[in-house]
Amino acid sequence: MSVSVLLFASYADAFGTRRLVVPVAAPCPVGDVVQAMRTLPGGDRLPVRPLVAINQAYAALDSIVQPNDEVALIPPVAGG
Repeated sequence: MSVSVLLFASYADAFGTRRLVVPVAAPCPVGDVVQAMRTLPGGDRLPVRPLVAINQAYAALDSIVQPNDEVALIPPVAGG
């Protein structure tokens, strides 16, 4: 299956886009999606345990991604 991955801020900068389509086995843990992204140019900038959401809800790396799910990688943010 192919998973649509949304990227924001520094992650979008690292990958040069705000959305990627990543091929992975179906169904799979979201950690597999992150691992597949690490193989792409810019993937070395992902932290060991990035903050992830599936269909706009925060998810753990062992949460299962189904066909047609949308994954988002949320970069660290700072505020003041």
